[in-house]
Amino acid sequence: MKIKVLSLTFVLFFSSLALYGQDKNYWQQEVEYQMEIDVDAENHQFTGSQTLTYHNNSPDTLQRVFYHLYFNAFQPNSMMDVRSRTIEDPDSRVRDRIQQLPEDEIGYHHINSLQQDGSDVEYTVDGTILEVNLNEPILPGESTVFSMDFDSQVPRQIRRSGWMNKEGVEFSMSQWYPKISEYDEDGWHPNPYVAREFHGVWGSFDVKIHIDSSYVMGATGHLQNPKEIGHGYTDTYERPDSEKIIWHWQADKVHDFVWGADPDFTHTTKQIPDGPTLHFLYQTDPVAENANSRQQRQLLENWKQLPEYAAQAFQFVSKNYGKYPYDKYSFIQGGDGGMEYPMATLITGNRSLRSLVGVSVHELIHAWYQGVLANNESRYPWIDEGFTSYVSAKTMNQLFNNGESDNPHRGSYRSYFNIVDAGMEEALDIHADHFETNRGYGVASYSKGAIFLHQLEYIIGKKALDRTMNRFFQEWKFKHPDGRDFLRIAEEESNMILDWYYQYFIETTKTIDYGITSVIADEGQTRITLERHNLMPMPIDLMVTYKDGSQELFYIPLRIMHNVKPQGETDVSRTIVEDWPWVNPTYTLTIDNAGSDIEHIEIEPSERMADIDRSNNTINLTEEED
Repeated sequence: MKIKVLSLTFVLFFSSLALYGQDKNYWQQEVEYQMEIDVDAENHQFTGSQTLTYHNNSPDTLQRVFYHLYFNAFQPNSMMDVRSRTIEDPDSRVRDRIQQLPEDEIGYHHINSLQQDGSDVEYTVDGTILEVNLNEPILPGESTVFSMDFDSQVPRQIRRSGWMNKEGVEFSMSQWYPKISEYDEDGWHPNPYVAREFHGVWGSFDVKIHIDSSYVMGATGHLQNPKEIGHGYTDTYERPDSEKIIWHWQADKVHDFVWGADPDFTHTTKQIPDGPTLHFLYQTDPVAENANSRQQRQLLENWKQLPEYAAQAFQFVSKNYGKYPYDKYSFIQGGDGGMEYPMATLITGNRSLRSLVGVSVHELIHAWYQGVLANNESRYPWIDEGFTSYVSAKTMNQLFNNGESDNPHRGSYRSYFNIVDAGMEEALDIHADHFETNRGYGVASYSKGAIFLHQLEYIIGKKALDRTMNRFFQEWKFKHPDGRDFLRIAEEESNMILDWYYQYFIETTKTIDYGITSVIADEGQTRITLERHNLMPMPIDLMVTYKDGSQELFYIPLRIMHNVKPQGETDVSRTIVEDWPWVNPTYTLTIDNAGSDIEHIEIEPSERMADIDRSNNTINLTEEED
């Protein structure tokens, strides 16, 4: 049986994407999950049934499909285990812990039955990947229904998901269900789970979770039976007198579903005016190593202060980078640090106030740069992590410094410069699983990804970057953009050619290093010679400070940009001079001013250009005269 009827919600949602695709040749797959699980909390196991309607919006005929079985990674000698034990710098949260798991603490998904449109289908399980050979191919524009029964064991919490994390939260349930792999213009993405990021299919979730009535739960989506549940979801409720209750959740226009639960959770909410309702689920009795009673009270006080900071952050990001499109977001204590999921995050909570706000801000901004702009974060981790880090720095600067820091991204630059100095840098354009080191992955994805945007501001101007960021969000929300999609918008908003920037900074590890070679005064003129020491070219802002205190900015465009940055970032008078062909290693600027009148010359004083050696960027002529 082929399914050809969609719900009205999906018709409206995905028909809008189809209209977009008519102009842009864009398409994406869609899914509808219906799941019901029964949790054996004492033994950390559950039985489940899943009905998955899969819509093939591609131009291709699909002969097979793939599922992710993430819990299978938490078994001795799994790919995640081996990778952690053999990589040069293992994640301290993983190390060899998987290798040491006893049988009752490993994770698994056991598939008991799988059908396509009511008929049994052949499948094989290879580690964390389930491969299904279809009885009937899924033709372009057609749909099929998969029905699955499975048993699962929740692993002891090691990485992201699991039971009993280090703070005592019982269930951190991310990547917890058999999840169909994404198929896009690059084909299937059945990447084995080795602890990196994810890629999911846009769709809807209808999830019923049977669990002991003592548990309090937070999740993606909206609770459908709040009067039966309570715990902050409604003012009045009637809890049934039973050992278990059913939490019924629904979510539309999302690409994943996460939940967390603990008997000791406190649940509070905060409503943002003209924005979402924020939910906070955290332990009443925090577990922190070596924490005395006063420190315990402070941890709880931090959680009580978090809602106000979170609300301010949501308002700041919505105002400056695009309005958050859902009406709910949940902060759930759990996991092993912070990890983003649609409409919710898992965060560890035993932190100082600033740290708690910091991790919350970073993860909530992922609601934009992964939750809504659902790039393939395994293939392009620098987009979701880099863009999130960039906006996080600006948001934290607003929350704690009233936006007064002139460069809140200095930490990203330090990390980047350090890894370049160490000779360990790896290109951003590498699949997340295949970085040689965890440090290389982290700096590339978070730090250099953020620098990509801040340095782009230097190249095209702040106003053009702000327009680019907002347009990128509006045009690509609820889709799967990549870096080139962002670049095309940046080129249109700046009227510049920027492929060179993307190729050098994203696809290579070539570095930037410009220096002042000489300053020669002769007959009322001054000749300033600059040199490009390393291979990556850039436009140059050259600031000349005169002895009378006045300043003049000389702007040297890069010829391959085919345009210039607009004036207006500074009140200093700017002179646009002849552009610099990237093949020329040196450039000489002649200005009509005696060298004796010049006090100081500096290349790119705003320090947005990631010049790896700024020691040769300045020259003080007064000191030379002395």
